[in-house]
Amino acid sequence: MASKLVILISGNGSNLQAIIDAIALGTLPKAIISLVISNRKDAYGLQRAHNAGIETAYKNLVSYGKRYPSTDSNIKYGLAAREAYDADLVDKILGVNPDMVVLAGWMHILSNAFLDPLARADIPILNLHPALPGEYDGARAIERAFEDFQHGKITRTGLMVHHVIREIDRGAPIITQEVEIRNEDKLEDLQNRLHAAENKLIVEGIRIALETRKT
Repeated sequence: MASKLVILISGNGSNLQAIIDAIALGTLPKAIISLVISNRKDAYGLQRAHNAGIETAYKNLVSYGKRYPSTDSNIKYGLAAREAYDADLVDKILGVNPDMVVLAGWMHILSNAFLDPLARADIPILNLHPALPGEYDGARAIERAFEDFQHGKITRTGLMVHHVIREIDRGAPIITQEVEIRNEDKLEDLQNRLHAAENKLIVEGIRIALETRKT
């Protein structure tokens, strides 16, 4: 029986397309995508899913911010709004009874209201992050790595597929890959090199994770 995946996206969906193609080509022969969810209405990844005949959903945090206004003027969305959003999001996911959730360019930090129900259901969450374990956690990972390269602090960066836990980008890595930074590189060159590697690594990470669950 094929393992059911739910994919969360926020943008172009190139990594989603890599997963769709891998399933079609037999690289992930025992997987199907049951649902693709985006938190951005104009994310092209939704069109990619539609083209492949995959169910999609759009779920945005904005309406929750209106229902649960932040008490801190420096924070756009407070904890109450985020937890309410995450709770509804995970309910939507659990409704399709998936075997795995994959964050493929998902630009939203998930709270315990999302993580805990999936942990109780023994449904792993995978994330693709453009840095090696313990390096450049969180946002702007590629930019920060490039800045350090320019200051002579590093000569390479990388990316990983890892399990998602409460600590951002600190879950156990499933697969990693180093990516060189060349002397002639501009930031765009490094971004393109990393993105090209992502498309292959996310497929391999899912394959390893699914095989591990079956053993």
